Parts: sequence; C-alpha cells; structure tokens
Amino acid sequence: MASIQLKQVRKTYGKGAKAVDVIHGIDADIADGEFIVMVGPSGCGKSTLLRMVAGLEEISGGEVVIGERVVNELEPKERDIAMVFQNYALYPHMTVYENMAYGLKIQGLPKAEIEARVQRAAGILELQALLDRTPRQLSGGQRQRVAMGRAIVRKPAVFLFDEPLSNLDAKLRVQMRLEIQKLHASLRTTSLYVTHDQVEAMTLGQRMIVMNKGVAEQIGTPAEVYARPATTFVAGFIGSPPMNLLRGRLAADGRRFLLDGASAEDSGVVELAHAPTANAEGQGERVLGIRPEHLHIGGSGIMLDVELVEALGAELLVHARCGTQMLVLRCAAGLEVQSGQRISAGFDAGAVHWFDAQTTRRIA
Repeated sequence: MASIQLKQVRKTYGKGAKAVDVIHGIDADIADGEFIVMVGPSGCGKSTLLRMVAGLEEISGGEVVIGERVVNELEPKERDIAMVFQNYALYPHMTVYENMAYGLKIQGLPKAEIEARVQRAAGILELQALLDRTPRQLSGGQRQRVAMGRAIVRKPAVFLFDEPLSNLDAKLRVQMRLEIQKLHASLRTTSLYVTHDQVEAMTLGQRMIVMNKGVAEQIGTPAEVYARPATTFVAGFIGSPPMNLLRGRLAADGRRFLLDGASAEDSGVVELAHAPTANAEGQGERVLGIRPEHLHIGGSGIMLDVELVEALGAELLVHARCGTQMLVLRCAAGLEVQSGQRISAGFDAGAVHWFDAQTTRRIA
C-alpha cells in the first residue's frame, strides 16, 4: 500500500491564447490505507484529476507522488495502481475467471498463484458460483463486482474508482456501497473514489474533496464538511435537500437580517441572537445558511408561502417562498401543512451559517 500526494497539480488543454485551465493547482495528502472521495458536479474536473493520478492524462504542472515516487512521467502500468471504471470494461468473450485472471497472465505469474489470487478475490466478493459465466450472463451489480475483483487480484498499492456505481439502479447502488465499504475494511488499500453523488461521498469516504470548476473547495471528513461548509458552493451541494442559502443585508443595529426580494408584507426579517462581523469593506451583505432540518414551523419567525409539499413516508419536505427566495423545510410526517398556506418558520441561533456575499467564503 502507499500514500498519495498531490502537489499543486494542474491541467491545461491547448496552448497559447487557446489554452484552457481545467485543474487549478490541487493540493492534497492521502494517507496510506485511507479512503478519499472526490465529489462534485459534472465538469468540475474530478475524473480528469483521477485520470492524472492513473497516468491516463498528462500532468500540465505540479507533482503526483504515490508512495515515495513522483509518477508524473511513469506509464500507468508502472504506477502500481488498479482502476475500476464506470462501464465495467470486461472482455465479453471471456468468463468471469478469465477476466479476473487475464492481467495476471500478462504479468507471467505462475498458474498456482493466479488460481489462488482469483479464488481469494472471488471469495471476498461472493463470485465463486459465477466464475464460469460470461459478462452477458451477469446482472449490472455482478459485473461491477467482477470489475472490482479484477482490480483486487493485482494487489495494487492504490485503488482508483471512476464513478463505478453510476450505471446501477438505486437499490443496487446501496448494495454496492456496502460491498465497497466491506472491501476497504478487509483490504485497507489506499483508495481514491470519484462520484457526483453526494450520498455516496458522505457514506463511503473517510474524507472527501469537494470539487468545483477545477478547484478543491473543501477537504475534510463528511461530518466536518456537512457541519461547517467552507463556501456557499459546498453548503449548497452537500446535503439532501441542500442547505437553504438566503441573500440579504444586516440592518444597522446588527440584530436583524433583511432578506433580499422580500417586502414588508412578506415579513422577510430574521431576528438575530448573534450578529456576524462585518467584512473589511464594512458592507452588510451576507448569505445566511440554514439546513432544512433546522427550520421548524410555528412560533415567531419569517413568514413563508407554501408552494409544494412532498410526502416521503417518515418525513415531509415543505417548499416555501419568502418574497423571491425559496426555502425547504424538513418536517415530521403527519404535520398539517398544504400548498397555498401561509406559515411562520423559526430556527435555533446555533444552527445558522454565515457566508460573505462577495467571496462566498464562510464567516465565523
């Protein structure tokens, strides 16, 4: 096994005036045996960064270090990594056993060693009964387990996962998340996992790298990222439903927050127990963040017009408007609330997050 270090890693496509920077200097230290998830929307650069670690994309700047070696100039086969792809990439004419054993045969390993490695991986992934089947005889989840088995038999220093569960249905994704967690607990191999699904990121990663437009917006444990998002992007991306982000201005007394787009009739005034500090320019513009589960209906607070109520069994998601701004409230099932109703909503002062409206960075 090995650690991974990313030192000001950059990626640029094209040259001269047509050059486009897609990765803007990523720094990250991934410990030996750690499971790190890179998460972000499509086009944020997470798969490109993973392919640079794998050697499938050329590095434009910085260093990728695996173990003690700078691998910038090394071919993928020389980096001691194994990659699991989104589309399985299995040989259709080979059996499960042959797919898993093929890379080992290319390396020239003895038949006994190949047999032992394949059987061990098949045992870990519960594939023993499927070794004689071809990929077309397998379900999507079984094919993905074969792809992971092919990676396991190589005994690499690092596993790289490129959105491996994207092609599976919702139930299979949950099952495969559990399989991957058990796999890492068993092997303890350093793993770098890419996904656009923040639920996968929260449940799988020991730490996560939240990517946005080629920049690592925040690196931390899932609990840290959820509890203290570093930017409005992280706050709005991590969480389901995401954090409510309300733009507005602090009143002169510092104890009231006036929501943008809310009239006097909308009662878009938030009473504050603790006011955030003003920024360097002395402006009162802020973004107030509040999780849907921290909003409660009733009591004194801002007035909201309910537009939609989603019943999700054990809970309700209430979509409501204050002036031009939308909020989502997570409430217990059985609450009497309907579309078109006007309600008041309050929250605890300790649940509020503040962000600078210009920089989008978190304010203490």
